[in-house]
Amino acid sequence: MPEYKQFPLSDTAEGLTEADILAWRVQVGDTVTVNQIVVEIETAKAAVELPIPWAGVITELHVEPGQTVEVGTAILTMDVDPGGTAAPAAAPAEAAEEEMKPLVGYGSKAVATKRRARKGSAVATPAPVAAPVVTPAPAAAAAPVAPPRGGYVPLAKPPVRKLAKDLGVDLHSLTGTADGGVISRADVERAANGSAPAVPVAATPDAGYDPATRERRVPIKGVRKATAAAMVQSAYTAPHVTEFLTIDVTPMMELREKLKKSREFAGTKLTPLAFAAKAVCLAARRTPDINAVWDEAAQEIVYKEYVHLGIAAATPRGLVVPKIRDADAKSLKELASALTELTNTAREGKTTPAAMLNGTFTITNVGVFGVDTGTPIINPGESAILAVGAIRDTPWVVDGQVRVRKVMQLSLSFDHRVIDGQQGSEFLADVGALLADPAVAISY
Repeated sequence: MPEYKQFPLSDTAEGLTEADILAWRVQVGDTVTVNQIVVEIETAKAAVELPIPWAGVITELHVEPGQTVEVGTAILTMDVDPGGTAAPAAAPAEAAEEEMKPLVGYGSKAVATKRRARKGSAVATPAPVAAPVVTPAPAAAAAPVAPPRGGYVPLAKPPVRKLAKDLGVDLHSLTGTADGGVISRADVERAANGSAPAVPVAATPDAGYDPATRERRVPIKGVRKATAAAMVQSAYTAPHVTEFLTIDVTPMMELREKLKKSREFAGTKLTPLAFAAKAVCLAARRTPDINAVWDEAAQEIVYKEYVHLGIAAATPRGLVVPKIRDADAKSLKELASALTELTNTAREGKTTPAAMLNGTFTITNVGVFGVDTGTPIINPGESAILAVGAIRDTPWVVDGQVRVRKVMQLSLSFDHRVIDGQQGSEFLADVGALLADPAVAISY
């Protein structure tokens, strides 16, 4: 007899409550194996591929790509004992209720199901599942994958998707004629018969566009939604203070050119950001308050003896802040290599949720956009953030003479509950001194 199980959306990081379905990697009728990737989702932190802990036949897909689903919601049903059955049937309600149990995702605790357990009842042990694999979006795969945020997402019901797969029709090339732009069976059949030309993705209007008002509305989801919530929380919780410093970094730029030609740094992308990262780690030793955090619940200030350095990175999904773990223990070369790997991974959308947790200090490099400075908002769970501006040729007084020098601006925002003006000023001055003359590092 068939045995049906329902696969719930699991918490892929710490405390996530929902995720967007980006693309299915399976269709109704597909036979899957244990730990096979079945769906790609977008959480508040990254794009994640979810494996399934059972083998069997997919009988139903409950949600469409583009939908937002709460953690614990069943997203597919499968028959884990298909032997001897002619064709999979719909799962009984009893099986659905029994199998609505949370799975364990990457670095997460078991999540609660929607149905409250009766008092005195035993709690079922969560089914084990392999850690999610984070991938860029879109990613190459056999099944259609949704394009980046803001692009066209093909909408079609599971039977239509299966028909398209059987007929070799790419849903991304079709324009749905049903209500809401949903692709119908007739649309797929026409494309398969060659009676209707395929519409390129680029020519398909963005969802949410209204020609009458010439406005496009995009739902607030995923990384953008999480970033907004975090920034509002930080702005209204931590009393921000921002200080500014303009420095002559000509000696740093000269040292950079010298090191780039050395054997030790051969093949290493040595950027001014690497020098800023090293300067922050060194300066934090002299001002430990900068690396502490306010714990409102415990009414304590927590001092960290390590620097997990966050680097704000702009990606197609929005702003993410992956961390360099134990950055204070790394050399300049190691920091430069870590920065290159971190930024490349972030831009490709491969940053794991775990890589964005538990930072202690953040650097945002607004200089790459040609911006001089700004007033950055502190990331929740931290007490300070440094903005590094563009390096420009600027008239500068040196030994009483006006000369053209390499000049940049720094701005430091800090939580005034943890860091007083003196500590913030001393830290910013130390970072500036290290960038203006890297030889000062010998005295640290």
